[in-house]
Amino acid sequence: MAAFFITGTDTDIGKTYVAVAMLNAANQAGFSTLGLKPVAAGCEATVDGLRNSDALALQAASSIKLSYEEVNPIALPVACAPHLAAAEAGRRLSISQLSGFCRGSLSHRADLALIEGAGGWRVPINDREMLSGLPRALGVPVILVVGMRLGALNAAFLSAEAILKDGLRLVGWVANVIEPDMLKLDDNIETLKRWLPAPCLGVLPWAPESDAKTAASHLDLTSLSLKARPSSQ
Repeated sequence: MAAFFITGTDTDIGKTYVAVAMLNAANQAGFSTLGLKPVAAGCEATVDGLRNSDALALQAASSIKLSYEEVNPIALPVACAPHLAAAEAGRRLSISQLSGFCRGSLSHRADLALIEGAGGWRVPINDREMLSGLPRALGVPVILVVGMRLGALNAAFLSAEAILKDGLRLVGWVANVIEPDMLKLDDNIETLKRWLPAPCLGVLPWAPESDAKTAASHLDLTSLSLKARPSSQ
């Protein structure tokens, strides 16, 4: 099983969009897939309980079908930083708790498993731990989603620097164009390719109506060296 942690240069830069596109690309190539959202802040009350749109998108794109609670074990109503959302809900988060949930879901072994974070790399989950501790606890490498807008270079380089400083492997990054009129877009992407210490897995163009299945065609997952597991049938 190849498992990766998906982080981003900021919030609202398309982590879920990229993760779903990656799952679709792997599905189309014949690999089994699984997407997880361990903690989601900003959930709506439904007849089935609290539900988060990002987690639902990951669940729908996964070829291995898990219950919602296995995909998103921590669902918090308020859309803010996880430690604040948890406090508002009268809960306390910890890396040991989240890693335990993830290991349980990852026991459903997939050729490609993606664990999506929340916000950027440095997001607190309590008064002493950050969510960046989760991939360390799980021993999984990191894929960085770079939101292409003014300031993207600085955000990307600082994020990559922090990931490496934490002793984790940055195995790839994806450029997601979120500002269609960004000046020098191509030049900025070329700068990222020269400076980021990992291969570019793709550039997702801006689209007024995002379609992750179409976006999958802009990705190249070859460098992730995915291997299909033998069928149990």
